[in-house]
Amino acid sequence: VQLVESGGGLVQPGGSLRLSCTASGFTFSRYVMSWYRQAPGKERALVGTITIVGGTTNIADSVKGRFTISRDNAKNTVYLQMNSLKTEDTAVYYCNAMGPEGPYWGQGTQVTVSS
Repeated sequence: VQLVESGGGLVQPGGSLRLSCTASGFTFSRYVMSWYRQAPGKERALVGTITIVGGTTNIADSVKGRFTISRDNAKNTVYLQMNSLKTEDTAVYYCNAMGPEGPYWGQGTQVTVSS
């Protein structure tokens, strides 16, 4: 089982990034997928969740209107589109899979928002 995040990096405030999380080793389409993030010195927090059929739920208030979660079951991939990034969005971003087994976690990808 693997969840591999990619797409992180350094971006200026107001910029955009799209994170990807590609799954292998389990039936991706049967799993609810979520993005979490952990900022320095803080606990890991839920960013948002996407259901098996693609509906998004539990979007954190701090990212509503700026972040969008989507999934492509044919590619076993979940995405996090992040727009209008702020310095407080700086964190390690993790994807999570919840379903018949698991949960499963990725290794995380660093997002740094700084001028």
